Amino acid sequence: MSYKIDLFMKKIFFLLTLFVVVIQFKGNAQKTIVITKNEVLNTVSKNNLTLKISEQELNQAKAEFNQTKGVFLPNIAISHTGISTTNPLMAFGSKLNQGILTANDFDPAILNNPAAIQNFASKINIEQSIINLEGFYQHKALKTKLNAIGFKTKRTKEYLLFEAEKAFYQLQLAYKTVKVLKTIEKAILENKRLINGYYKQGLLQKTAVLEIEIRVLEIKNQLQFSKSNLENASNYLSFFMNDKKGVILKPSEDLELMSLNINSQNISENRADLQALKETSTSYKIAYKAQKSTFLPTLNAFGNYEVNSNKVLNTGTSGYLVGFQLNWNLFQGLKRVGSVQKSKAQYHKSEIEYDTYLSKSKLEYQKSKRNFIDVQNKLVLSKKAVNQSKEALRIKNNRFKQGLEKTADLLQSEALYAQKLLMYYQTVFEFNTSKSYLEFLIKE
Repeated sequence: MSYKIDLFMKKIFFLLTLFVVVIQFKGNAQKTIVITKNEVLNTVSKNNLTLKISEQELNQAKAEFNQTKGVFLPNIAISHTGISTTNPLMAFGSKLNQGILTANDFDPAILNNPAAIQNFASKINIEQSIINLEGFYQHKALKTKLNAIGFKTKRTKEYLLFEAEKAFYQLQLAYKTVKVLKTIEKAILENKRLINGYYKQGLLQKTAVLEIEIRVLEIKNQLQFSKSNLENASNYLSFFMNDKKGVILKPSEDLELMSLNINSQNISENRADLQALKETSTSYKIAYKAQKSTFLPTLNAFGNYEVNSNKVLNTGTSGYLVGFQLNWNLFQGLKRVGSVQKSKAQYHKSEIEYDTYLSKSKLEYQKSKRNFIDVQNKLVLSKKAVNQSKEALRIKNNRFKQGLEKTADLLQSEALYAQKLLMYYQTVFEFNTSKSYLEFLIKE
């Protein structure tokens, strides 16, 4: 009786333990969210960290450009100064500014040893540049630099969207690989059931059972590896989207051939990165003009209005001053000459860099077109290989059931079919990726 109670308690304990494990597994299992490619691209456009950094660089360039607007706008400053002095010159000048100077103040004793006097001056200063070619060209150079950074930001976004699209295709491939391996695993387990039955009937030897057991372990290992790849692909896509929820993403669309809409036969010089380099070269050209204009004079206008009183913030005697100043720095050794030579070299260097980059871009496009053609041919051959290996497996399977094929031959045929099927979907992924890359290269 005691033995039966102990056995009953052990069963209860086992069921409770199993229940707890199942609950914990469900609690720890990652949530799966279905997502479309458009949702991925929209989220990347809004949340990608690299793109945010690029946008802040653009904002920084805008701020630098706004600083140069000072060459067209006046400098205005307001001040209020209070002093108390017994300095003879300052005391006399303060009385003069306040308009309270009398004949007694010209007494030498008072002039040399004045009493303390307070003066409060409210003053507004205005300065305006009239002729400043260096500042004008610097403003224009930063404007073209801002345009260049804008094009660079646009190209960065296009590249990130291409990479996100590629990551989405990679996730599709990962799910397709898991699905294919599960289907193959199911077929292998069915073969295992048949082989075990034949073995029990004495129709097969023990080696056949061992061979199918090894194949089962191989496919389970492949399946586990593919599941890990699936999670890695999901995490990589989440990184692009800056999604920190820790969920597993699942594409709403299955992996399939994408339609091809490529009409251009070459890249366009209106592409954002090429325009960025062109604007950069223009910026260096204008900066070169700015350096040459340092040899020319500058003309500035200035003026101020001042109110002086012996009390804080009180009305008093006022006066104004207006004028202009012509500055012409005729010689600075060879400093300016060297700066002009350096600016000229930077300008010519930027032109060469543009031509080099354009040539490399055209070369990359031709290379990518040839690669795409190769992938198209590979796709056709891969599809044929799948159909042939599938038919070969069907024949081998029928012959095996009739006792006309060895277990090893059946397993080899099954492994070949699995290999060709996975290779086909890998080629579909390559086709879609190559197509997206070509579209990226010719985007304007």
